[in-house]
Amino acid sequence: MPFFIDTHCHLDAAEFDADRDAVYAAAIAGGVDTLVVPAVSHDNFAAVAATCARYPGCLPAWGLHPMYIDVHRPEHLADLRAQIETQRPVAIGEIGLDLFVNNLDYATQEFFYVEQLKIARDYDLPVLLHCRKANDELLKQLRKIGVRGGIAHAFNGSPQQADAFIKLGFKLGFGGAFTWPRANNLRRLAVDLPLSAIVLETDSPDIPPAWIGRGRNAPGELPRIADTLAELRGLDLDAVAQATTRNARELFSLN
Repeated sequence: MPFFIDTHCHLDAAEFDADRDAVYAAAIAGGVDTLVVPAVSHDNFAAVAATCARYPGCLPAWGLHPMYIDVHRPEHLADLRAQIETQRPVAIGEIGLDLFVNNLDYATQEFFYVEQLKIARDYDLPVLLHCRKANDELLKQLRKIGVRGGIAHAFNGSPQQADAFIKLGFKLGFGGAFTWPRANNLRRLAVDLPLSAIVLETDSPDIPPAWIGRGRNAPGELPRIADTLAELRGLDLDAVAQATTRNARELFSLN
């Protein structure tokens, strides 16, 4: 059976409170044996830590998400450093910029993004980037503040932007969005990008694949997402599983 790494899965989210054990068991049964669980704010560090303690193969990432700038405070950056010292994560995330949602102050987003890039640099950790409608702005800061690569999560940019991320040591995260038949740009990228640049993710409970529709996404969907990628690229599932898992393991420095 092929094995997979879900490089972005919010298993701590409230949407899984009723059946988290079953969701995790289904993922493991499908070969998803490693799940990266990113924090989104100071307030859910404890929930991410508890999730990763309960479920073997769940690995934390600590970060302050741009969509939650109303709850972030400058002192939370010191708390982030303390959290890293307490439990070293595989990455800093979910961090980044969001120019899609209205009324998210850009200057505040940029402040927390830049400061967290500095933290990632200080601890020599990769970053998990939230990059909705903000690829060029993200790249601008990455060129100023060198970090040890990372993942452009839920990437949906141009081939030129993809190439810019790759040149900076980044992988591009592909999940449920490209499984939709009308996702022409994403499906072209999924075929044309080098397989060495792609990692798989679900962003559970969000970004459901086409066969779920508007329902709750889950990490157990990752093998079918991988199968869609294999079909588009004309590869067998094992080849996609091996390549994307190897990419993720190298990025996160997993043995």
